[in-house]
Amino acid sequence: MVSGKNINSFHGKRNSWPTEEYISRNTLTLFDCYDSAAPPEQAWRRRLNSHANLLTEFTITFREAVKMVRLGIRLWSYVREEATHGRKAPIDPFTRESCKPSASQGVPLGGMGSGSISRGFRGEFRQWKIVPGTCEPSPIMANQFSIFISRDGGNKKYASVLAPGQHEGLGKVDSHGISSWGWNLNGQHSTYHALFPRAWTIYDGEPDPELKISCRQISPFIPHNYRDSSLPTAVFVYTLANTGRERAKVSLLFTWANSVGGLSHLTGDHVNEPFTGEDGVSGILLHHKQVIKT
Repeated sequence: MVSGKNINSFHGKRNSWPTEEYISRNTLTLFDCYDSAAPPEQAWRRRLNSHANLLTEFTITFREAVKMVRLGIRLWSYVREEATHGRKAPIDPFTRESCKPSASQGVPLGGMGSGSISRGFRGEFRQWKIVPGTCEPSPIMANQFSIFISRDGGNKKYASVLAPGQHEGLGKVDSHGISSWGWNLNGQHSTYHALFPRAWTIYDGEPDPELKISCRQISPFIPHNYRDSSLPTAVFVYTLANTGRERAKVSLLFTWANSVGGLSHLTGDHVNEPFTGEDGVSGILLHHKQVIKT
């Protein structure tokens, strides 16, 4: 269990903040001209250069424990019965979970009951729940959006991963050179806005002071339509507004490791296959050979 006692300094006392405190009025006006590119008035907001406090566990008193003895016995019996059938109980307070809630999480990706990947407000993909009964909390830092910008004449060029540098996932053994990527984003003028099942990341002049970027994240959540709401999919829609006098040539790059979380991308025998659909849509199919632990 977790408590919100120590996170008031990070969350504040208000449920939402005026959008203007995070995004300039000019940028909001620009994105209002595009369909859903501007974040809503009511949302959970963070600056990308913020650092979330860890949530702390709380305990119960002896009197509360005595009152919960009967419930504890019933839960223990239920957990053991599920284990004898080779199943993991969905409610198991006796096992410490590796994926704990944290104040760094954002809106998860994926439909209902189809597994999910959480995306932190700083842009990292974490909390992998693809394989039933397992959770991989650590982010895979190769999974990123990056941007490359050049202005007419070539005098101004910008390149950066669209996530702040000095990230907790950098510098680890499995990063394999990722630390040398262009982690040039400060995050001071970039903000995250969450309103389930959507989320917006607004780059208000980062890394190019004259380019405004809106990234809209959408997962299927359709009332009275459980089939489409269960699709294991998510969509990212980018909107760019050039406020400078010079034309800008912009390239967006999306990198993704063939992984289901943890170090599974290093197990080998995975295959990536390009495809082009009948409607002209092209992409990459990731064939992942899962290692079954026995």
